[in-house]
Amino acid sequence: MLYLSSNPAVVFAQSESGSSTIGFLLPIAILGGLFYLLLVMPQRRRAKKAKELRDSISIGDEIRTIGGIYGTIRSEDEESFTIDLGGGSMMRISRRAVAERLGDDSE
Repeated sequence: MLYLSSNPAVVFAQSESGSSTIGFLLPIAILGGLFYLLLVMPQRRRAKKAKELRDSISIGDEIRTIGGIYGTIRSEDEESFTIDLGGGSMMRISRRAVAERLGDDSE
């Protein structure tokens, strides 16, 4: 039985039991699971797909960067690509800047 007191801390201490701890932790665990399923897993999937795309690009592939620049890969090193923009213009870009490979029908 719960006795009312003028001190709120006493009321809380008197009403707490073992089952209320489970009742408190269960919704937090459910929210944590939903957070993982709805936010973390899709982000990991996108990151893995982007890494596979960057690793599969080779010289001669046409690409689009995240900035909307279209070009053809002319050379590559560990951290960057050099792309031909057309008209003799070349640009060095980071590997992470590649958004998609053009003419890729696998998507």
